[in-house]
Amino acid sequence: MKSIIVVPARYASTRFPGKPLEAIIAGKKMIDRVYEIAVKAGESTGSEVVIATEDQRIVDYCKENNMKCVLTSDNCKTGTDRVCETVQNLDYKPDYILNLQGDAPLTPPWVLQSLLEEFARAEKDGDKVDMVTPGIEMTWEQLDTLREQKKTTPFSGTSIILDRKTNNAVWFSKNIIPAVRKEEKHRESMEKSPVIRHVGLYGYSYDLLMELGKLPEDYYEKFEGLEQLRALTNGYKIRVVMADYKGRPSSSGVDTPEDVKRTEALIQKFGELV
Repeated sequence: MKSIIVVPARYASTRFPGKPLEAIIAGKKMIDRVYEIAVKAGESTGSEVVIATEDQRIVDYCKENNMKCVLTSDNCKTGTDRVCETVQNLDYKPDYILNLQGDAPLTPPWVLQSLLEEFARAEKDGDKVDMVTPGIEMTWEQLDTLREQKKTTPFSGTSIILDRKTNNAVWFSKNIIPAVRKEEKHRESMEKSPVIRHVGLYGYSYDLLMELGKLPEDYYEKFEGLEQLRALTNGYKIRVVMADYKGRPSSSGVDTPEDVKRTEALIQKFGELV
């Protein structure tokens, strides 16, 4: 199995220009932190790590610091587009590709590792999987918190319905699914709720990655704003791997200068990932 971790690192961010190089988090540039996480994650499967950027300044920095980096088109609309272009220009064809956004310095490497290892396990067992993504089984307390968040930010947080026999996704939604009848009864008998929260990390088979951009927008995708529905409704299998954050909070990326302080506070509280 040949696999690669591609780290899209865009310099021209609207809310935080230059953040891969300019965001200094507890003494390290953000791009260094994410690269270290990717390298650690890829150790168990021998996965190569490549940074993909549209800016020569990032290319130069990576070259000076022995990090593999490729310069992609400035016309890529999404990180997935940048990953696709990167893979198309490799001198080999990887079987599986993991997309780790360059503004996600709090992603545990063992979560990424579990995605790569699921691809390896599935291939060994002859179990065709097109995409892998993490999910978190929510406690009842976490579900209560998510419900409160959605009162003010209804499109924060995505939940998943699974085929429990295969762990393949049946549906993703910005609504909380499933609905829970007789909830008090279930709270007494179940340690965790039946709600699985989605973590926005993706691994792709080569074939699916090459097809994604060609697929038409799904009818429900345009309402939910969830690109993975495009793959799902076109018959591709999305395997959900349960993630264990080992007591750490699952965190969104660094989008603004204010997020740097929040990230530093979490590192101080929970320690370094690598």
